[in-house]
Amino acid sequence: MNGESSRPPALGFASDNIAGASPEVAQAMIRHSTGQASAYGTDELSRQVTLKLSEIFEREVDVFLVPTGTAANSLCLSAMTPPWGNIYCHPASHINNDECGAPAFFSDGAKLMTVDGPSAKLDIARLRERTREKVGDVHTTQPACVSITQATEVGSLYNLDEIGAIGEVCKANALGFHMDGSRFANALVSLGCSPAQMTWKAGVDALSFGATKNGALAAEAIVLFNPALATEMSYRRKRSGHLLSKMRFLSAQIDAYLTDDLWLRNARQANDAAQRLARGLAGLRGVEVLGDTEANILFCKLDSAIIDALLKAGFGFYHDRWGPNIVRFVTSFATTAEDVDHLLSQVRGVVDMLRA
Repeated sequence: MNGESSRPPALGFASDNIAGASPEVAQAMIRHSTGQASAYGTDELSRQVTLKLSEIFEREVDVFLVPTGTAANSLCLSAMTPPWGNIYCHPASHINNDECGAPAFFSDGAKLMTVDGPSAKLDIARLRERTREKVGDVHTTQPACVSITQATEVGSLYNLDEIGAIGEVCKANALGFHMDGSRFANALVSLGCSPAQMTWKAGVDALSFGATKNGALAAEAIVLFNPALATEMSYRRKRSGHLLSKMRFLSAQIDAYLTDDLWLRNARQANDAAQRLARGLAGLRGVEVLGDTEANILFCKLDSAIIDALLKAGFGFYHDRWGPNIVRFVTSFATTAEDVDHLLSQVRGVVDMLRA
C-alpha cells in the first residue's frame, strides 16, 4: 500500500501529516506534468473530479480545490458567516486552536463561540441553548454557523444521529452547517456509512474534504451541498489567493485519491494500525489507554520511564501537552503492522524492566 515494504520500521507517530504521499498520487502528478491544460480549474481533469465527488455523494455538488485544510475551513465558514456572525465550535476544534485566527480573518471578523462537550464533541443540548441567545440584539454578534470536526482532534466520532441532531438545530435556527473533514475518510470507514449519510442527508451545507493527511501531497476539496454558496465561494477563493492557475496539479491528486477507492483503503490502513496499537498496549503495566480508538488517533497515559525510553530510541510523538504523562500516537496510511509492532516491542521491553 505505501510502497515502502523494504524500509526499516518508521519511528514517527506524531501526526498523519508526517507521512509522504501514496504512489498513485505521486504518479498522477508526474503523468499530468507534461502537455497543456486549461488554467484556473477549467481543465477536463478538474471537471472529472467534480463528477467523481458528485457520484460519491449521490448528488450534484460544487467543488473548489485548495492546497490546505485551513483554507478549506476558513473559506467554507466565511461563505456562511457575516463579519458580525458567530461560528459555534468545540473548544478542542482545529479552527479554534490551530488556525491562527484564520476563520475570523477570512470572514472579516466573525467570532468563534465555543460549546464544550465530552470527547471533543459539541454538547447538542448546550448548542441548542447557545444558538438562541441574544438573537436580534444589535449590540452583540449573531448566530450564523455551526462547525464540527469529523473525526475530532482526539479521534472520536460523531455518529449519524448526533450529526443529524446538530443538523436539526441548524435548520431550526437558519444556521449554516460546516464539517471539518480533514480525517473524513477515517471517520467514514469506521462508521461504515455512506458519504451522503454523514453529510448532506444529515443537514451539512459545506464540507472540507481532507486528502493531505490520507495520501495526497497537498490538496483538499471544498464540497458544497448548498448551491447558494457556490458563487460567493468562487470569488472568495480567488480573493484569498487560493485559486491556483495550474489547478490540474490539485485535481490530479484528488482524482488519483478517489480512483479505485484509494482514499478508503488508505483510511482503513491507518485505522487498522491504530487498533493494532491499542490492542497491543492494553493491559501493559505502566500503560493506560484513554478512551476508545475510533479512527487513527490514540491517547494513553504512559509511565515516565516508557516515555523517556521511546524518545531515546528515536520515536516521535506528542506528550505532556494534554496533562502529565499523556501521550498521543497518530497512525497514517503509511503505517505498517511492522511499524506498530516495533513500537510495541520497545514498550514491552521497558515494561519488563519495570517488573524486574
